[in-house]
Amino acid sequence: MAEREPRVPVLTEIVADPRRPRPAVDAQALEALARELERAVLSRLAPEVDRVIEEKLARTLSHVLGQALDGVRAELTTSVTQMVREAVQASVAQALSLPEQK
Repeated sequence: MAEREPRVPVLTEIVADPRRPRPAVDAQALEALARELERAVLSRLAPEVDRVIEEKLARTLSHVLGQALDGVRAELTTSVTQMVREAVQASVAQALSLPEQK
């Protein structure tokens, strides 16, 4: 006679869950766990956050400094052009006012 294999329950049968309900976690332990988890996440993310901030800051500073440099360049060009114009005018006026030398 063949030995019978143990009966395996099928999906449609209800199987009792032998696990007991988990004990509740007190508020202090939960708060400590939350703080530790927050610290761990922040310590892992910090280098990436720093990198992103530095990249954005570099782009923004580059743009702002570029605009400022363009403004300064334009002002200097205008100032130098005006100074050269005035110097040439003064030089021509002085040359024209000198008595002719024979």
